[in-house]
Amino acid sequence: MIMAEKLTITLAQLNQTVGDLPANAAAMLSVRDKARHADLIIYPELQLIGYPPEDLVLKPALVERAAAELDKLATATADGGPAMLVGSVFVRDGALHNGVALLDGGKIAAVRFKYELPNYGTFDEKRYFTPGPLPEPVPFRGAMLGLPICEDIWHPDVCRHLAQLGAEIFLCVNGSPYEIDKDTMRIDGVAKRRAIDTGIPLAYVNRVGGQDEVVFDGASFVVGPEGAVWVQMPDWTEAVVDTVWNKVPHGSSHRWRCEPGDNAVLSEHPEDIYCAMVMALRDYVDGNRFPGVVLGLSGGIDSALCAAIAVDALGADRVWCVMMPSRYTSTESLEDAGGCANMLGCRLDTVPIEPAIDGFGAMLATVFEGRSPDLTEENIQSRIRGVTLMALSNKFGPMLVTTGNKSEMSVGYATIYGDMNGGYNPLKDAYKLTVFALSRWRNEARPKIGLGPDSGNGGGPVMPERIITKPPSAELRPDQKDSDSLPPYEVLDPILLGLVEHEKSVDQLAAEGFDREVVKRIERLLYVAEYKRRQAPPGVKLGNRNFGRDRRYPITNAFRSG
Repeated sequence: MIMAEKLTITLAQLNQTVGDLPANAAAMLSVRDKARHADLIIYPELQLIGYPPEDLVLKPALVERAAAELDKLATATADGGPAMLVGSVFVRDGALHNGVALLDGGKIAAVRFKYELPNYGTFDEKRYFTPGPLPEPVPFRGAMLGLPICEDIWHPDVCRHLAQLGAEIFLCVNGSPYEIDKDTMRIDGVAKRRAIDTGIPLAYVNRVGGQDEVVFDGASFVVGPEGAVWVQMPDWTEAVVDTVWNKVPHGSSHRWRCEPGDNAVLSEHPEDIYCAMVMALRDYVDGNRFPGVVLGLSGGIDSALCAAIAVDALGADRVWCVMMPSRYTSTESLEDAGGCANMLGCRLDTVPIEPAIDGFGAMLATVFEGRSPDLTEENIQSRIRGVTLMALSNKFGPMLVTTGNKSEMSVGYATIYGDMNGGYNPLKDAYKLTVFALSRWRNEARPKIGLGPDSGNGGGPVMPERIITKPPSAELRPDQKDSDSLPPYEVLDPILLGLVEHEKSVDQLAAEGFDREVVKRIERLLYVAEYKRRQAPPGVKLGNRNFGRDRRYPITNAFRSG
C-alpha cells in the first residue's frame, strides 16, 4: 500500500439525469479529465443512474446497464489518474442495494452499501433496496476511509461503527433534497454531531438540480472533528472543489486534517425558496424537452410571480404569457398584466374569452333553463381559459405552467380542468403569504441563478407594485375578492400550517386562539378538496409536508377532528 502524507480529494457537486446512464458517466469522466491532479474524486449518491430513481430501479435492464457502465468507468481509472467514488445500484445474493464503488487502478476496488434506508416523506427506499451490513472502512493510499451514504449519517450507528474499526475520514455521498432550513439541519444538526461524536472529519457531497417534485440545492461542505466548517461549497449551482488533506501529529499518533478552503455564502430566505422554484422548473422543462412555457397572466400576484420564475429559469425568449380577459376583468388587471410582461421582457398576447362564454351560454341554455347563475358559470370561465392555454401548448409546443398557490390548493379554491390545468406548478407548495414575500423580494433583488431582469444592484422590478398591494381576486364575477369566500390570508395560512404541516386538531388550533368554527370550516374544505389535489400537476417541494409525496390522504374520508 502506498502511504501518503497528503491527499487531494475533489468534491464534485453535479446535476444528474435519472436513467441517462451514458450522460451521467460522461459528466463524471469530464470532471476527472479536468482534475488529473486529484487522488480521489467523489460524486453524489446514485450519480450513475440518477436520484431518486423510483420504480425505474426495479427494471432489470437498468440494473444490468448500470453494472456495465460502472465497469467502463472502472476501466478508465487504469491510466494512473485519480480514483473515483461512484454511487450506483448493486445486486448481491439476489438483493438490490444502494451503494458506492471505489474505482481505482482499472477495477472496482471496493463496494459499500447503504445501511440506513429512509422511508418517510419523499423517501421510499425500503420499497426498492435491501440494507447492507454495517460497513467497514476502505483503505486508500494511506488513509482509512469511512463511506456512509446519505441517511447513514442521520443516525449515529454507522459512523460510530466505522470509527471503532479505524476510519480516519468520512466521505459521505448524498441525494438530500431541499427543504426550508435544510442546510442548517444538515450541518449543525447532523454532520457536526457525527464529526464531534467520533472525532473524525466529514466531507459531505450533495447533488444539485431538479427531479420532478424534488430539487437538490448542493451546498456540499467539509466539517472538522471540533465542529468547524473547513469548506463550504455554493448552493444552487454545479461546482467542483479540491480539498487538500494532510496527515498531522495528534497526541501520540496522527490524524487527517483538511486545509481550510473557500466558504461560499448560502442563500438566505426567501432567495433559497425562489431558487428552488427556478431550478425545479428549469430542469423539469429542459429534462422533458419542452421549447419553453406558456401561462395565463391575469394581472394578479400568483401569475405574475410564476412569470418571473419562468423568465428567471428559462430566459424571457422562452416564456409566453397570455391575457384572457372577460367582462369581469378590470382595467387595472389589463394594465398590470401588460406592465408585468413588459418588465420581464417576455411575449404577451391577449385572447378575449367572451365569445366562448357566450357560446357556452347558448349551448347550455336549454338544460340550464330555470336555474340562476352560480359557481358553475364561474368555473366555465376558468375552464375556457384552461382549454385556451392547452390549445396554445398543443399547437406550438410550450409546456403550460399552472399558477395556483398552496393556500388555494388546500381549500379547493381552484377549478379542476380550469386554472389547475398545466404540466408543472412552481407555487404548489407555497402558501399565499409566501407568494407575497417572494414577490416583494424579487422586485428588489435578483436570484443568483436567475436569467431575468437585473437593474443595477437590485433585481427588477419584475411586476408593478400594484399587483402586490391590491386585494387578490379571481375576477369571475362583479367586484369579486378572495376574502368573499375565504378568511384573510393572514388568518387562513396559519390555520393551514397547523392542519397540514403540523397535523394539529381543531381543538389544538382553537386553544391557540383561532375561531373554532372557522377552523372547522377550513378543515372540512381541506379534506373535501383532496380529489382535486390528486389530479393537480406536479410542483416543487419546499416544506416538509407537500401535497403528494409527503402528505398522502385518502380521497374518501369521513374523519373530522372537531
